[in-house]
Formats: sequence, structure tokens, C-alpha cells
Amino acid sequence: MLTASLALSPDFVIAPVRRRLFGSFVEHMGRCVYTGIYEPGHPTADEDGFRGDVLALTRELGVALVRYPGGNFVSAYRWEDGIGPVADRPARRDLAWRSVETNEVGIDEFARWARKADVEVMYAVNLGTRGVQEALDVHEYVNHEGGTALSDLRRANGSEAPHGVALWCLGNELDGPWQTGHKTAHEYGRLAAETARALRQAEPGLELVACGSSSSAMPTFGHWESTVLELTYDQVDHISCHAYYEVHDGDVDSFLASAVDMDRFIDSVVATADAVGARLKSAKRIGVSFDEWNVWYQKRFHADPPVQWRTAPRLIEDTYDVTDAVVVGSLLISLLRHSDRVVAACQAQLVNVIAPIRSEPGGPAWRQTIFHPFALTSRLARGDVLRTQVTAPSQETARFGDVPVVDAVATHDRASGDAVVFVVNRHRTEPVELRVPLAAFGDVEVAEVWTVSDEDTTATNTEQDPDRVVPRQGTADVDDDGLVVVLPPVSWTVVRLARR
Repeated sequence: MLTASLALSPDFVIAPVRRRLFGSFVEHMGRCVYTGIYEPGHPTADEDGFRGDVLALTRELGVALVRYPGGNFVSAYRWEDGIGPVADRPARRDLAWRSVETNEVGIDEFARWARKADVEVMYAVNLGTRGVQEALDVHEYVNHEGGTALSDLRRANGSEAPHGVALWCLGNELDGPWQTGHKTAHEYGRLAAETARALRQAEPGLELVACGSSSSAMPTFGHWESTVLELTYDQVDHISCHAYYEVHDGDVDSFLASAVDMDRFIDSVVATADAVGARLKSAKRIGVSFDEWNVWYQKRFHADPPVQWRTAPRLIEDTYDVTDAVVVGSLLISLLRHSDRVVAACQAQLVNVIAPIRSEPGGPAWRQTIFHPFALTSRLARGDVLRTQVTAPSQETARFGDVPVVDAVATHDRASGDAVVFVVNRHRTEPVELRVPLAAFGDVEVAEVWTVSDEDTTATNTEQDPDRVVPRQGTADVDDDGLVVVLPPVSWTVVRLARR
């Protein structure tokens, strides 16, 4: 059996666990909204038409933040189409996904859903086909108390209190030629700066996110961040990252090491932001909003394009297996490890569209395999994120070179004394015995152990068999040398240690 060790101490803290790391994403795309979160007439639907089964799973998932309403969708979206009497709302073409948007759900409905789900709303404004005035208008409607035309319109539409959105995205992926209103870095940076200044005049305390690169593989990556931040540094708080991962040409070993790419992406963006800050002689530090990330088999999507101009078509409804769940768990490890600079993160998307939750119209909702590492990490990560040092065998990967077979992060809650270790075994055939010295944590014992793994790494959860893959209660021991736990091949494991 392979062996590995993990060094950690409660004295070596990276940053507090940020609840906004456990964010999700609801875009008007495919069946995420319609027959996803919203389906009047469904057996579980409430008085507002929201599916109770999906709401319950959202709470169980532990989502703290939801980005809305896009995504590519937002770059041609007219927010005012989604307010007022539903019968009077216009149907529009959605150019991003070549669908028909009915506008049955808009910002008032979504804010109501968010309150029921107990999640914070992260709102994205359209800077593709629109600009400063439209951003000010939607802000007035959403956040202003009353006494103005748009805030009073919100109140007349049934939302007496402001929605109180604190975190705003200044557009979406405008570096991408596919984006409606695609811009150069300079064009976007100027518009984002102007929009940010205006929004701060309206509400100085807002947190604002500038668009970073839509992928680290973009030819403009790095240059885009540098140019945009030079133009917006004093006006924005954070810059976004987006990344999706899939198996390329059967290279599962590289896929299991996807977190290496996420680590490098975050480190590169942080270095670029800090370099801009140094040139500007600013003490301010820009945060990273990793507001789109997940496993997405884009090759399948491009090989089977959707039927066009339908309402709520089935789009990128990937079915996830055990390997995908392990990769998602490893990406959560990366995000936690960077919690000193990653201020928010949104797994894309919440339901049906490359999602941890699936639902059928009129039928059930169920947990995909990737649901489980997210839900367990959200539940158990508390207190501070600790610096860790892994010593483990490495294996060669085609994309990333030599990569340790084990990756891990840990959290520690000083109040309760709980220490939690999140760990992944990337090896496809070999189990790993992991040892973790615990003397610095005092007298602790194993409180719970959960593992996501299966002898069949292609196993999935389906409507017919929704619990084929679930976390299994594992075993771990604490001896005189510390924690000992055996990690199965292709597995994600969490161990919670508690004071005796």
C-alpha cells in the first residue's frame, strides 16, 4: 500500500473559512429556472410556484450564495422584462443559448426564492448590450428603499422591502468572442470603471466584481486582467475566474489532477492583481471571485447542439459519475486552500444544467454524485483554514507533469475544538494510508468519517436509482502517532476530529 503524511497545526492559519466559497449559480439557461427551481403545478410547488423538493435539496447542499441571472444570458438581458404582472411580460430571444425566455421569473421572484433557500444573491448586470444607466436602474429597483420611480415600482410589484443585494458582477465573460457585446480589455475596463463609480455613488458599500478571463486558456489571459485592473483598481473589490474541467482524450489521470490547474489559475490572477497594485502604489488587495467552476463535458455539448428557439430546452444536463465527484471534491480543496484571496466561488449551476441537483418535470428531484462532496464540505468546514504540507508519492500526468497522488486541506474551529481534514486520493488503482500527526490539537478522537468512492468509478445516480452513489461511513483511528486513515483509489474523504 502507498503511504502519505499530512503536516498541519492550529497555529498556521491561512484565513477564516468564507461561507461565500459555497456558492452556486442560477442562470436563465436550459432547465435551471423553469422545471428546475420553478414549476407551478408540480406536486411539491409552493404558493409562488417554487419546487419544494429542489428547495430542500438546495438547503441540504449547504449553498450560501447564488449568482443570478447569468452567465452568458445576462449579456443581452433586459431586467425590466422580468418585473410586473407575469401576464404582461414579453417573451424574448435568448441569443446566448438560442432559446425563448418567457420572463415568468425575474428579480423579484428570484429574491423571494433566495429568501426561502436562505441564500445570498450575487447579481450580475448586463454590460454586453447595456451600460451605466441600466446598471443604475436595476440597482435602484433592487436596493433603494423607496421614494423614487423604480424603488416605488418594486414596492407596487409586491416587494415592499429592498432586496439588499451587496455583491454585484460587472458583466460576464466579456473577453469571449461568443459573448453578446464582446469587448477588448480596454473597452471593458473603461465601461466597468464607469459603472462601478456610478454604483458607488448610489450605494458606497457595494462589493463589485470585475470580469476576469473566462478561462486560463484564453489567448488574452493575463493581459486581460492586467489591463482591466489598471483601469478599475480603485473602483472594484474583486476580479472573477471561470474554469470547467473534463476528461480529454481518455486522460483520466490529468482529469483527477484538475485542481493543479485551478491552483495555478488562482495564483496567476493573484500575482497579476498584486503586480498592478504595486505599479499603482496601492495597499489595496484585490480578491478573487471564482464565480463559475465545475466539471462540464463541453465536447458532448458541441457534438450535440440543442434544438433552437425553444423555452427551457434540455441543455448540458451532464450525468456525473464517481470520478467527477472526486474531482469536484478536489476543486473544493483548492478553493479552501486559497481562502486568503478567493472571497467567493459559485459552482455552475444549481439544478439540471451541469448541476449537483437533477429534476424532472412533474417528477422527482435527486442528488447527483457531485452533490455529496459539496454538501459535506459546506457542512463541516468551520473556523479557520490551516496551512498543510502533504508528503506523498507522485504520478506522471500528461497535462501537469508529476502530481502528488494525495491532496488535502484542513480546517480548525477553535471554539469547538473540531479539526476537519479533507483529502483526495488521485491514484486510480492503489489505496493510500495517510498519517496525520495531531499532538498540536490536544486529546482528540475521530467523530465522523465519510468517503465518496466506488469500485465502479463510472457509477452514477439516476432517476431510477438516485442513491447508487452516496457517501459511505468510513473508518479512521487515532493512535500515539496521530490520525491513520486508508484512502481508497479514486476517492474523496473527510474526517472530523473532536475533543474527547
